[in-house]
Amino acid sequence: MAEGWSDEALTGDQIGLLARHRLIKPLLRQMIAAECASSIPVTEEERDKVLRDFMQEQRLKSDAELNTFLHLNLLRREELQEQLLQASRLRRYVDEHYRSKAEARFLQRKNELDRVVYSLLRLEDPGLARELFLRINEGESDFAELAAAHAQGPEKATRGVVGPVPLMQAHPVLAERLRTGTPGVLLEPFQIGKWWLVVRLESFSPATLDLETALQMARELFEESIEELVLQRINHLIPLRFAEP
Repeated sequence: MAEGWSDEALTGDQIGLLARHRLIKPLLRQMIAAECASSIPVTEEERDKVLRDFMQEQRLKSDAELNTFLHLNLLRREELQEQLLQASRLRRYVDEHYRSKAEARFLQRKNELDRVVYSLLRLEDPGLARELFLRINEGESDFAELAAAHAQGPEKATRGVVGPVPLMQAHPVLAERLRTGTPGVLLEPFQIGKWWLVVRLESFSPATLDLETALQMARELFEESIEELVLQRINHLIPLRFAEP
């Protein structure tokens, strides 16, 4: 990925300027992404089309107006085309280089990708938690109404409903209770830190390797590779930044 890097691409003074404005990492990420994108061929028709579409979106009605835009943004026409094409070329790059690794990544992360919807009532008073649990469990009161009236966490605003969210987004203790719970069955109140929780699992959706998930896994692998290359390049730049005068 992204071969052709040279420490001479940036001077010591340029590195210092970028570092002072915290732009080193964003710049390196952009440079690496551009290198990856440039390895994906595009036709002249594609180049012309993205430029026409851009002019239409920006309401640029002539080449003269386009040139004014380019000058004000210190861009050449071909540089703008590269920018406009980068997103689609990167999608193709990720698909070609990482899609085949998506299944292995999915299997590693499957438990983190399972999604749940649950009702939650969070209270500091264990006695009140028990009382509300019994009222819901015996059908005397509605979970949503009690959550709106008594919940002491942000779920109060949603009448107790949380989700759909990734299961692993929840506290580990709560996540384990939800994983082993039965939809529609109220859980006995339990404590996490200062809170007593009344919880009911509403739905559990195991993650599946559909097209959207496969693309997400491929993109994650690509982003990890980018981060590794950014770190490598920063390590190459350290001697330039801190060279003896």
